[in-house]
Amino acid sequence: MKELNVDVCVIGAGSGGLNVASGAAQLGARTVLIEGGDMGGDCLNTGCVPSKALLHVAKTAQTVRKAGTLGISTGGEVTVDYSRAMAHVQDAITAIEPHDSQERFEGLGVTVIRAYGQFLDAHTVAAGDHRIRAKFFVIATGSHAQVPPIPGLDQVPYLTNETLFTNTQRPEHLAIIGGGPIGVEMAQAHVRLGCRVTLIEMAPSIMGKDDPDLVDVVRRRLVSEGVDLRESTRVTGVSGSPGAVRLQLEDPTGAHPLEASHLLVATGRQPAIERLGLDAAGIEYSHHAITVGPNMRTNHRHIFAIGDVVGGAQFTHVAGHHASVVVREMLFRLPAKAETRAIPWVTYSDPELAQIGMTETVARAAGLSPKVETTQIGGNDRYITEGVQDGLAKLVFNARGTLIGAGIVAPGAGDLISPLGLVITGQVKLSTLASQIVPYPTHADVPKRMAGAHLAPALFAKRTRRLINLLLKLPA
Repeated sequence: MKELNVDVCVIGAGSGGLNVASGAAQLGARTVLIEGGDMGGDCLNTGCVPSKALLHVAKTAQTVRKAGTLGISTGGEVTVDYSRAMAHVQDAITAIEPHDSQERFEGLGVTVIRAYGQFLDAHTVAAGDHRIRAKFFVIATGSHAQVPPIPGLDQVPYLTNETLFTNTQRPEHLAIIGGGPIGVEMAQAHVRLGCRVTLIEMAPSIMGKDDPDLVDVVRRRLVSEGVDLRESTRVTGVSGSPGAVRLQLEDPTGAHPLEASHLLVATGRQPAIERLGLDAAGIEYSHHAITVGPNMRTNHRHIFAIGDVVGGAQFTHVAGHHASVVVREMLFRLPAKAETRAIPWVTYSDPELAQIGMTETVARAAGLSPKVETTQIGGNDRYITEGVQDGLAKLVFNARGTLIGAGIVAPGAGDLISPLGLVITGQVKLSTLASQIVPYPTHADVPKRMAGAHLAPALFAKRTRRLINLLLKLPA
């Protein structure tokens, strides 16, 4: 057993762990990075990168299908080579891989150990043939697909996001259990790639964490493109064999059988904590998450946990934010807290649905008596030139008139939502957004127009007009 004594030991080489390790090493801390799986974690290998690459192929196919409406002849039916589409996915992973590679981090001075880490006590971790003692530990092991206890599911072949992107056989009929972001994105991607798709959600609505009015825009698009959407539908049993999966469905009208060639389970994520030996270290945790404070410290001051493993908003950008909090707390010894008021999230459907801060539903549940203002995306001239008609934007204010949330459903909404986060956190005023000069015609006009619509009633109020009338009586 090789003994290592270091300043920082990071367990997990996903987004959060890589950010901490690179920051610590470049600041001069002796750093060990432990990873038993693939460098880059879920985001690079089975999550953000491959899903967006596949969505790009699917959107391209759909663009070609719609080319005739613009006077462009495509010469017949659009066909998709599914295996080549998946090759594009792997190409995207390969192109980004060097940034997250073991070689790059060793070049930064990080000692990389390719094994799973397990606490022996609160100050020691074993990984492979190494025993590491560190001044600080950072747990960044992420999450993995959660599989529901559906009778018979463990007896049939099924896909999750961790296996979907290595499948090169085009599903004839893909059944998806779970109408959250992964389920919605993959349903639209696969119907555009030429598959028959059934999307099953047990709740009354897909994308239940998002604003219902914004979700309705996405829902209409999915259905119009051919997704067989089954909301308020429970899967009570699964049986079958490879290529012939049978699902027993139950909705308010009764029981219904469904046959599909492939099954994708997209019912959420759970923290990857099974191998960590948290009990040996006395680290507090639940089935859902490791317990941390706002500064990402566990019940042991020298042990931090970040990213999906602490529950809450499970996004790559949140893990990166947690990493910056930890570096500030751990190495600079400066107080820092994770931001919770203005976390953005995006479902990369077409159109995209982006939200930040509180939704109207969450604000009402919190007793904040929210006021909601809605702006139609169709008024944006750039969207008009692109033939975009469906789209909606919302601002959510508390009873005092402070912006606490915003949502946009439109192509590229994820690129438009961030300025509104600056308003929610108090770094920028809505009036600043309204007065900003943006190039014409661009989608960037949307946040500006949302802010302007909010300020317009006060600007054009009767008292303002009276003031202008008085001023007009003065000499020029």
